[in-house]
Amino acid sequence: MAIENRATWARLKVGILAIFAMIILAVLIFLITGQTNIFEHQVMIYTYMADAAALTTGAPVNLDGIPIGKVSTIRLSGSKDPMRLVRIDMELPAHTLRDIPSDSLASISSANVLGTKYINIKSGKSTMTVGPDQEIPSVNTGQIQDLVEQGFGVMNSLQDTVQRVDKIVGLVENGQGSIGKLLVDETLYNNLLAILAQVKALADTLNSDKGTLGILLNNHELYDNFVATLNRADTMLQQLQAGQGTAGKFLKDPAVYNEIQDTVKGVHLLVDNLNAGKGTAGQLLTSEDLSNQLKATVAKIDSIIDKVNSGQGTIGQLLVNQQLYDNLNGATRQMHLLMQDFRANPKKFLRIKLSIF
Repeated sequence: MAIENRATWARLKVGILAIFAMIILAVLIFLITGQTNIFEHQVMIYTYMADAAALTTGAPVNLDGIPIGKVSTIRLSGSKDPMRLVRIDMELPAHTLRDIPSDSLASISSANVLGTKYINIKSGKSTMTVGPDQEIPSVNTGQIQDLVEQGFGVMNSLQDTVQRVDKIVGLVENGQGSIGKLLVDETLYNNLLAILAQVKALADTLNSDKGTLGILLNNHELYDNFVATLNRADTMLQQLQAGQGTAGKFLKDPAVYNEIQDTVKGVHLLVDNLNAGKGTAGQLLTSEDLSNQLKATVAKIDSIIDKVNSGQGTIGQLLVNQQLYDNLNGATRQMHLLMQDFRANPKKFLRIKLSIF
């Protein structure tokens, strides 16, 4: 009986020792992997917001982006103030309160548009800190809701864009449109290859000494001629600058310039004399009497021409009278025959007869 009691007591002690070992092991695992110190006192602070914005119990609480606690409870506050409809209690370690100024602001944030919500406390500038069971001001959650709605709008626009792009890709794959024909139509592809072949042939021709452009690009003789022409032009410019030749003297010799200037002055003086009516040419340009005389002379000449055209006078008869013209022509012909006869037998006309009384 005594032996059984001792065995039972031994088993009991082993069980109790195993329980204590498991408890110690669990505590060690929790301390190593967990973020909460079970030996540290936890305190509560709270805030009011207009909307919970899909925030859940147990959501992280961050201070300037650093996790410090969790959301304990979310409930309706019963207040009629539209900005204080929801009360959110937050559980934090006691030592973190000294890092939270009393003018800090709490807001509901999200890692992305569709991410899990969390409370983020933005530190203020006050020297006083938040105490246990005190309220911390909050930021309006309507801005977050607007951001979410904008995100959905962007996603809808992106979806529409993707659909349009998919439609365009389908048209291209079916060979519709210019790009589709370029990708699918072999005729267009062959034409493009032919154009590339022609471009290659043109490039080969340019690289050779054939054709005008090929000769221009590859013939060194043409290049040498061009350089020689430039050298001659440079020599000519140097000669001009040195005052050589007629053009050089014209550019450099002041005597030529002075002569030209004197000539110009003489021309100006001549023009001034003409405008002043000096000399015959000046009188001809400015004198009304001489102009009238010229007009009268021209009128007389015109009258004489009219008389001649009408057959008046000898000259007029000569021009219009056919009989007078024929007689004059016959007289001229007889005179011509007489002169021929005179040249042929001059003695016939030069015979001298002497007689003595």
